[in-house]
Amino acid sequence: MLALRKTRAGFGLEALEVPEPGTPEAGEVQVRVEAVGICGSDVHAYEWTDGYGHMVPCLPLTMGHGVAGRVVAVGAGAAVAEGTRVAVHPRLQRGDGQAAWPGDPRLRGERLSLGLTSDGGFARFVNVPAGNALPLPDAVDAELGALVEPLAVAAEAVLVGEVGIGDTVLVLGPGTIGQGLALMARAAGAGRVIIAGRADQPRYAVLRQLGFHDIVDVAEGPLAEQVLATNGGKLVDVVLEATGHPPSITDALAVLKREGVLVVAGIHAAPLSLPLTTFVRNRHQLRASHGSEHRTWESVIALLARDPEAYRPMITHRMPLQRGLEGFELSRQRAASKVILMP
Repeated sequence: MLALRKTRAGFGLEALEVPEPGTPEAGEVQVRVEAVGICGSDVHAYEWTDGYGHMVPCLPLTMGHGVAGRVVAVGAGAAVAEGTRVAVHPRLQRGDGQAAWPGDPRLRGERLSLGLTSDGGFARFVNVPAGNALPLPDAVDAELGALVEPLAVAAEAVLVGEVGIGDTVLVLGPGTIGQGLALMARAAGAGRVIIAGRADQPRYAVLRQLGFHDIVDVAEGPLAEQVLATNGGKLVDVVLEATGHPPSITDALAVLKREGVLVVAGIHAAPLSLPLTTFVRNRHQLRASHGSEHRTWESVIALLARDPEAYRPMITHRMPLQRGLEGFELSRQRAASKVILMP
C-alpha cells in the first residue's frame, strides 16, 4: 500500500509502497482510512523544525494522526464491531492489549503518538487499540471525522482557559487549531472572539465563512492597538495561543485583563522571554494545553453531529493520497487552510 513516510531526520517525506499492517492483535482493530488531515504538527515534522527530535528513535514511520475511517477487522476481545465508522484518537498505549480508552489508568506500557512515534494514517490501513476508535454518528462523514482531532485539541485548550459565558477571547493564530479555538470558545459561550494573524488572507477567508469577523492582522499594525480598537478599548478575558511564535505571547499579555488567563497550545521552537514584574503585578495566569482527553472527543463528536455543515468550511482542499506531497507544500506555503487526504 502507498504510505507517506518520514524516513530520516531532516526536511521532507517520501511516498513509498509498504506492506499492509496485517491482522489486528488482541484488543486492536484495523481501520480502513477514508480521510486523514494534514495538521500543523505534520507540517512542522515535514519541515523538521525544532521540537520534533523525539521522532528520531522511531524513524522510519508513516505519518498522519487526524484519521477517520471504517473498522474492517477486529482482534480478539476488541469491543468495536466490524463496519463501524470511527475517528481515531492518536494517543496510544502499547502494553497488555486491554485498551478501554486512551489514558485508562489500568494500562501499562509504552506511550506513543499515532503518526509521530508510531505508524499513522497516511496509508490505506492502520491498526490501533480498540479504545482509540470512537464511533461516528451518521451525520458526521469521514472528512468531518478527520477534523475531530484538531477540534478536540482546541476544545481542550478552551477548557484549560476556563472560557465562560460572555467572555471576550483573543485567539492567536488563524490556522486550523486557531479556527478550532475560535469555534470551541464560541460553543463555550464567549461573547466575542477576536482572531489575530499575520498576512494570512486564505485563512481569514475561512474564518469569515465560519462566522468570525473580528480579525486583526499584525502585518498592518501592533497587536495591542488593533485588539483594543476592536474591543472598544477594553482588555480581553482569555487569550488562546496557537502560533508557535513566542513573542506573540508577550504581545498578547498587554491586552489581557488583570487575573486573566493565557493558554499556550502551540509548539514552540524557541524560549519565551517574559516581563515577569508586569506579569506578577497583573496576576496573569499562564497555562499550557496539549493533546485532548477521551471525554473531550465525545463532546466534539456530539457538537459536529448537531450542525456538521457549520464546520465544513475549515476544509479547503481534498486530495487523493497520491497527491499528498503536493498537499504538504500547499499547507506549508499557507496556500491551503486544511487539506484532507483520501487514501
